[in-house]
Amino acid sequence: MKIDQQINFVVISKNADSLRSLIADGQYRNTSLGRDTCKALIGQNASLQLNCNKEGFNTLVDFAKARIGILGNDDNDCRFCDSRIGFGTGGSDEDSNTDDSNTCGNEAAKDFNPDNGEKHIKAMGFILVQ
Repeated sequence: MKIDQQINFVVISKNADSLRSLIADGQYRNTSLGRDTCKALIGQNASLQLNCNKEGFNTLVDFAKARIGILGNDDNDCRFCDSRIGFGTGGSDEDSNTDDSNTCGNEAAKDFNPDNGEKHIKAMGFILVQ
């Protein structure tokens, strides 16, 4: 991801015929990067709620989604996630002030205990496939 002229990247090792084959069917496929690695894509300003931490391809819960990314929640489940980092992200419930139009970057709602405060960080995303 590119944020303020800083480029951060991470390698996801996943065997597949193509990136399309990983995402086109809409099925969730987990990754195991961990929340710290996902936050490193954004840098020191990244913010996520402490729970849920569902990450991967086609990550989807009630009010949040990431084509490739991680979702966070303040409750000890993944029902109403109000924070996310990734590519192809979106979602917002009526209580959250997250930006559904922020499709690449970091969103974290202030009223739901994100670990580094409210964030609305938009990024330029690059996906390189080998």
